[in-house]
This record gives sequence, structure tokens and C-alpha cells, in this order.
Amino acid sequence: MPVRVEETSSSSSTSSSSSAPSQLSGHTSPPVCTLLTVGQAFSGTQNVSSLQKDEAWRVNVRIQGCDLDHGYLCGTMEALNVPMADTPVVTFWEGEIVDGKNYTFFTGKWEASSEDDTRHWTQFPSFQPFLEQVKVDGGKSLDLINYPYIFMRWKEQYFVNVGTDCGLTIAGFYYVCFSCTDGSINGFYYDPNSSPFQKLELKSTNEGRSGFSFSSYELQ
Repeated sequence: MPVRVEETSSSSSTSSSSSAPSQLSGHTSPPVCTLLTVGQAFSGTQNVSSLQKDEAWRVNVRIQGCDLDHGYLCGTMEALNVPMADTPVVTFWEGEIVDGKNYTFFTGKWEASSEDDTRHWTQFPSFQPFLEQVKVDGGKSLDLINYPYIFMRWKEQYFVNVGTDCGLTIAGFYYVCFSCTDGSINGFYYDPNSSPFQKLELKSTNEGRSGFSFSSYELQ
């Protein structure tokens, strides 16, 4: 979600149940999940609190493309009650699925160090069983095929319906944990120039394929 540049504040944590992972050697894709498919919609909030005030924006997300073999997905994100905007603000994002083959838990770009990665991934209880192995090789040797959570990074690429002079920034990215069981999403926004650990909480909806659509990004 596009955010304002804010000063730093203390971190927070999210709740997400965990299961013991299988840590077998090999590169396998995350499990196929019926709730992570083109057209699936999610709705919830992002906390954009700063030291000055508490603020949460209503957020809608829709998957526009998903290619598990290449660890790729993309979609749109819509904020409905942005104070400085006259209309909902929509962005297009692209995602990296952590599968040990295409992408690991180490970001390696977007101004994120391995320490930043560890600090954010450990906010998710479902990541904890992987921590020691991730410290060794970023999770390349982990087998995630039967794990009920999918870890991702979402990077907003551009504004869809407003200009870059809208007073918001999409310089950062999200660390995301997706539950294959109920389709819930927890995430944290990372941008060195924004308030840390801005929490994203989404639930899957039954809206179907209505709303914003970018058919050219739908992957078969």
C-alpha cells in the first residue's frame, strides 16, 4: 500500500499459527493453493500508524497473475480511505514466492539487508521453525512443499489511477505470509524512510473476478 514517509517507531508482531515444517533437502514449489489463484480477492486493513497518530487504511487486493513454477505472482492493491486522496488509490504490484528455487528468504535488493529480512520474517510465528536454516543458506535447502504457509514479497511497481505527485510513496515492499488453510494474509511493509512494521491484515473474499482487471498479466 502506498504510504507517507514517516519517522521510525518500535516494532510490533502479528499472530499466525505455525506447524512443524519438513526440512528435507531439495528445491520444490510451495503447495498448490486454491485460494492463491487469478481473480481471488482479499480485503482488510493496513496499519500506517506513526509516532503522532494511529491510522489504518482499508485495503483490497486482487490476484491478477500467478505462476508457482517460476515463483511469480502479481495483482492490484486498493486503499479506500487515504486521507489526502479524493478517490481510492490503486497500485500494481509484483510478487516473489519464497520457494528455495526461484527465490529465498534473503531479499538482496530494495535496500533490505539479511538482518532486515530476519527481523521481518521472524514477526511471523509460522517462520520460526525455519530460522536456523535460513541463517545458513537463506532457506535453499528447505522443502516447503507440504508447509501450510507460503512466504512472499510484494513490490508495488506503479500507481494505476493517480500520478506520482499524489504525496504517497511505493518505494518499499511487503514481507507476506499467506495461509493455505483459510486464505488469510499477514504482512509487514518495509521502507527505511517509513514507519517500520506497518501491518497488513487481509482475509479472502468471495467477490469473484469483479473489480480492477489486467488481463494481460493473467498467467496460464
